[in-house]
Amino acid sequence: MEDKGISFSEPSVLSARREEIRRQAIMRRDLLSGEERARGSLLMTERILGHQLFYMSDIFLCFVSFGSEIETRDLIKEALRQGKKVFAPKVTRLSDSPQMRFYRVCDPGELSAGYRGIMEPSGTSEEYLYRVDEAEKTMILMPGAAFDRRRNRLGYGKGFYDRFLADREILKLRSVAVGFSCQMVDSIPEREGDVRPSQVLCF
Repeated sequence: MEDKGISFSEPSVLSARREEIRRQAIMRRDLLSGEERARGSLLMTERILGHQLFYMSDIFLCFVSFGSEIETRDLIKEALRQGKKVFAPKVTRLSDSPQMRFYRVCDPGELSAGYRGIMEPSGTSEEYLYRVDEAEKTMILMPGAAFDRRRNRLGYGKGFYDRFLADREILKLRSVAVGFSCQMVDSIPEREGDVRPSQVLCF
């Protein structure tokens, strides 16, 4: 995947502010009880399953939850049960820097630990290729470390989703970021190259 010409270097002050917001949000997320985590994940699953974008989509690009992230496995299973084509991200090194691509998942049992221990598809299945006609029937679900009310999303510092969505305008309109309510903050300082999801839903 090409870099799209976007630079993700940050001035030290901006970088420090973003890193502190990221650290605090992840710490709050890590401290959620099992009951709070299960409730938020269930509410998210129900909301996405009833979401118009999901209902109208034949293709579903969905992250595989890792660590204390909101749980997506039940959502992936239900999307497969409904006959949608499900794709999950895999980080590969096709150039000097790691790049994120999406590969088809037909069974969650196919996933194995990859980049930083995150469960990923093997990379030998069908790869998602952006096409304008198909993008109108595609939904992408995004993770994040922190979010604000202006739909700013703070990821984990590598800019994978920002680069992936940079020139995919229709897919941007069909992007939803999800997390727990404790990840919502007053304001995230913006960085050149950031891509705002169409919606941010926290539970």
